[in-house]
Amino acid sequence: MTLAREKKFIREKMDRVLLKEFLKGRTERAGFGGCDVSRTPMGTRITLHIERPSLVIGRKGRTIRKITRDVKDKFGFDNPQIEVQEVKVPELNPQIMAEKLAQSLERGWHFRRAGHSTVRRIMDSGARGCQIILSGKITGPRHRVEKFKDGHIKYCGEEKNKWMREGYSAAKVKLGMIGVTVQIMDPEAKLPDEIEIIPPSVDEEEIEDSGDEVQEEKEETPDEKEDTDESEEVQDEIEEMDIKEESEDEKEKEDDGEDD
Repeated sequence: MTLAREKKFIREKMDRVLLKEFLKGRTERAGFGGCDVSRTPMGTRITLHIERPSLVIGRKGRTIRKITRDVKDKFGFDNPQIEVQEVKVPELNPQIMAEKLAQSLERGWHFRRAGHSTVRRIMDSGARGCQIILSGKITGPRHRVEKFKDGHIKYCGEEKNKWMREGYSAAKVKLGMIGVTVQIMDPEAKLPDEIEIIPPSVDEEEIEDSGDEVQEEKEETPDEKEDTDESEEVQDEIEEMDIKEESEDEKEKEDDGEDD
């Protein structure tokens, strides 16, 4: 049973790889940016990410219907449904950029010029990081590898699987084949070492409660009022005693003057 299941998974993966290569060849002129395959109760849904969808759909949908029939006949999918989605920012799609870089190399661009210009276009579009790997017979009969990179790049771990997108293409030049690998980090990537401090949110009720507390603090309590009243009474008694003492002193002085 286990071997049968493993063979089934391997066969499904191989079918998806072959399907991707088939769709890539049929939509190469339109800017193939990848495909997603999912099974639904109604059949098999295939989503194509295309730079120029009009070239894939065709006039009155003829091209897309023909591709759907070919996919059904060649791969045996049950009721395939192909959906075309436009890639809004082609510079952030690694498959499209790998295809464009391979075409530039085939037209005779120098590999350094092509690599640096591609990295600059990707970073100017908002990517957090980019790496381009060229491998093959670049400048001579011997195999070599050239890398162009900029920004933040993850090479391993969960962050790489989650935020790094990869595309691959091949360029046919006079010396041989050159493999083109483009890796782009998502502009919305959030890494573990990035900490965002969120200020505490104060509700309106809390604000009103705090305002009421301030008003209560400003208002005097009954005990404080009693204390102030007692202090005023004491001060009045002291003033009256001082007045009586002054009047008694004046009377004594008058009596002394009469005796003299």
